[in-house]
Amino acid sequence: MADAILYFIFMIPVYAVLIWTYFNPEESMLFGERWMYKEEPEFSDDAIRYTKFMAGVCIFLISLIFVLQVTEHFIIRLFIVLGFASYVIIGGYRLLKKYVDS
Repeated sequence: MADAILYFIFMIPVYAVLIWTYFNPEESMLFGERWMYKEEPEFSDDAIRYTKFMAGVCIFLISLIFVLQVTEHFIIRLFIVLGFASYVIIGGYRLLKKYVDS
């Protein structure tokens, strides 16, 4: 149980960065690289959508790992893994559908 608590404490900054990336994808894509551009670059809608999707997947994955460490019940673990798989498949399908349509 102590390792789960330490894992959660060490993941707080990662959660903060991923939440920031989800809500400000353009700023996060420029993080550390703004000096390379004289003008403000414009990102495509596909790049912004992909960045938000991957931030959501990473948040979900980190939460999944934490909950799987804490819970012992098989059914709960199964539902969590199936929920993650469906989130990735459905979200990836929507992302791919929007990419192909545009």
